Amino acid sequence: MQKKYSLVETDFKMHLGVKLFRIKAEVTFKTIYGIVNAGDLGGYIEKEGNLYQYGNAWVSGNARVYGNAQVYGNAQVSGNAQVSDDARVYGNAQVYGNAWVSGNAQVSGNAQVSGNAELIWLSKIGSRLGTTTFFKTKAGISVACGCYSGTLEEFEKKVKKTHGNNEHGKAYKLAIELAELRIKGEKE
Repeated sequence: MQKKYSLVETDFKMHLGVKLFRIKAEVTFKTIYGIVNAGDLGGYIEKEGNLYQYGNAWVSGNARVYGNAQVYGNAQVSGNAQVSDDARVYGNAQVYGNAWVSGNAQVSGNAQVSGNAELIWLSKIGSRLGTTTFFKTKAGISVACGCYSGTLEEFEKKVKKTHGNNEHGKAYKLAIELAELRIKGEKE
């Protein structure tokens, strides 16, 4: 398999003590933003594990992806955005502007995180003690939790059906209330 991109060893920057390398497209492919041509320069990553070689995911502009963070699928990270720690950006998700996604956050589906993004993530929640991420989208508030990705309303129904009023249901209910209080969806 021909690599989608390579690290440009001579074009790097230090960021918080981490060496980040500019990426260069080795093949032409289509992203959700448009066409990336072979030879185009992208953003900065620490290592190949940050951006998958297959799929149409891309990091562009001055965007930085490092640590154990991963960008894959058709996801795009651009502008001055940063994705770090153990964060995942995948599906058709877009992280752009001055947004920061870090920790164990997951941005997926058709989510868009930008500028001073409205996003909350909670760890050690639910029966699997996993991470649940609430974030603003054009449709309102969306949720990524394990293999679930969808609207806050759908998530609330699924929680009631699965957990009812047990300890996990109560924890999710509190998380939903916090998300509604702190994240203002565009529909409101």
